[in-house]
Amino acid sequence: AFTMWLAGGGTRPGMIYGATDELGFSITESPVHVHDLNATILHLLGLDHTRLTFRHQGRDYRLTDVHGELVRGVLA
Repeated sequence: AFTMWLAGGGTRPGMIYGATDELGFSITESPVHVHDLNATILHLLGLDHTRLTFRHQGRDYRLTDVHGELVRGVLA
């Protein structure tokens, strides 16, 4: 679990996304990987993270790795 502060730029104001246990140790609802968060921020900046792909030695690389997805629940 991690805490983020985002303002403006197409995010929903004053929201909590997901949930953890009482200690904040285990994610109990709507897990988000850091690659998903990066894909969402790139989307809000107007960049398509899937088009920022380059191939090196037969493998595709991205800023969001090849499995980053948008977190639509935080978009306004």
